Amino acid sequence: MQTVNRERRVFLNRLGLTAFVAGLDYVLPGAALARADAAPEALGVDSAAVRVFLDAVAASTYEVHSLIVARQGRIAARGWWAPYRAEAPQLLYSLSKSFTSTAVGFAVAAGKLKLSDKAVDFFPGQAPKPIGEHLGALRVEHLLTMSVGQANDATPAVTREQDWVRSFLALPIEFQPGSVFLYNSAATYMLSAIVQKTIGEKLVDYLRPRFFDPLELPPMRWAECPRGINTGGWGLSATTETLSKFGQFYLQKGKWKGRQLLPAAWIEQATSFKIQQPPGSGQDLAQLKRDSDWHQGYGYQFWRCRHNAYRGDGAFGQYCIVLPELDAVIALTGRTLDMQGLLNLVWDHLLPGLHAGALRADAAAADKLGAQLSALSLKLPEGARTSPRQMQRADYVVETNALGVERLGLAFDADSCRIEFGIGARTHVVTCGLGRWRDGETELPGTPPEFTELIGSYVSPKVPAKLAAAGAWKDADTLQMQWRYYETPHFDTVTLKFSGDKVEVAFLNSLTQMAAAVHPETRPVLKASPRT
Repeated sequence: MQTVNRERRVFLNRLGLTAFVAGLDYVLPGAALARADAAPEALGVDSAAVRVFLDAVAASTYEVHSLIVARQGRIAARGWWAPYRAEAPQLLYSLSKSFTSTAVGFAVAAGKLKLSDKAVDFFPGQAPKPIGEHLGALRVEHLLTMSVGQANDATPAVTREQDWVRSFLALPIEFQPGSVFLYNSAATYMLSAIVQKTIGEKLVDYLRPRFFDPLELPPMRWAECPRGINTGGWGLSATTETLSKFGQFYLQKGKWKGRQLLPAAWIEQATSFKIQQPPGSGQDLAQLKRDSDWHQGYGYQFWRCRHNAYRGDGAFGQYCIVLPELDAVIALTGRTLDMQGLLNLVWDHLLPGLHAGALRADAAAADKLGAQLSALSLKLPEGARTSPRQMQRADYVVETNALGVERLGLAFDADSCRIEFGIGARTHVVTCGLGRWRDGETELPGTPPEFTELIGSYVSPKVPAKLAAAGAWKDADTLQMQWRYYETPHFDTVTLKFSGDKVEVAFLNSLTQMAAAVHPETRPVLKASPRT
């Protein structure tokens, strides 16, 4: 897979003078609230512009799950689209890379690593023999800048093995390291492996006392390879507030509450232009540099943006955007394949609303914005709340199927449906609201949907998936539910079709809905008959 745009290209096939004051402290409150820290206009943010952005999102095909706009270290606007919520960590996909870069920065600052260190020197027992010229020249800085020299993204091949380090080092390196940009998530994994080999701790543990605790960040999960190394290039989950603080930390050049946690020189290095992304076949680089935020240059696991900004980002619309000239940070999570299109909405509507100084107070505009942010919600499934098919309780036997479900139970009350999936001695239960969201969690096989196209066959060990479920009757015989896994960008559509005394249960994950050709639904339709 040859790509400079990583996950999005797999799915899309297309289908992403400073106002900074040194030492400024970030003042996000300990608990995330649905209000701003100050009136937007007092922070130089136009409430009307934020409202226009929200309206543009509502009128678009883009699904946004959360938004925080900060200026001068304070929150001007924040909101979550229900059933997403402030306290829930989000799966960041490749935005994880920018946190890996931060860990490397701490290790370099502590004298544990050098950018010039050779990758093979950390793993003498896993390197091939003989070591080729290009592999021998591969250094930490090449991994940071995605300039390994491999002709293809190594990630799918590497993650099919048990020893990812050995697999990565065994792959051919066709070009001189440092000469060509190629987006390569396995390169970021190698940075994670190097930090762990050098420090003796996983990234998530290494960052806790040095970075996470000083910023008062909550506990975070980070997926691991089969050998217990954080995946580095993906797999970190963090709240939107964490992303906002992360961006503010970089905006403040590594300083937090008067302490220089990471040298300002490293922040400058990590976020500055290091290498140019090449154009695709038939594309004009000059035009791309005018229109594309994926051709503005790359730093140390950070993307340069138009408008002299930089960002970390992850598949499906996870963003931490830093705008140094405007002393602003925009944190955004969502679900879209058109990541450039979502960024365009930010530039077209939010950016014009950010100003260097305070604006004239407009309490009415701020109140309207606050009300709009508090009322944000994803659409509930459309249809009737009741049907003659609703029963107090029904139990079914399920035909043999690849999911292993043997029993099915259904129970309704005035505003919810309880569905039970029996597998062996275990029963997996989801309660779905009718006309409203109902929270729960599940470990039913196949949930939540996972983006495995990039990372081959390996899936990190799961924890119970938190979800909010809502449903409606599409007709008298068809109940359609949406299971929103609100710690990820993804959801399942689960459809119950009744015929006589039988019922069928069909699953359709949101990844398949977006790109069936590369991520088909593999779960079978469950066919159930009444238990006698």
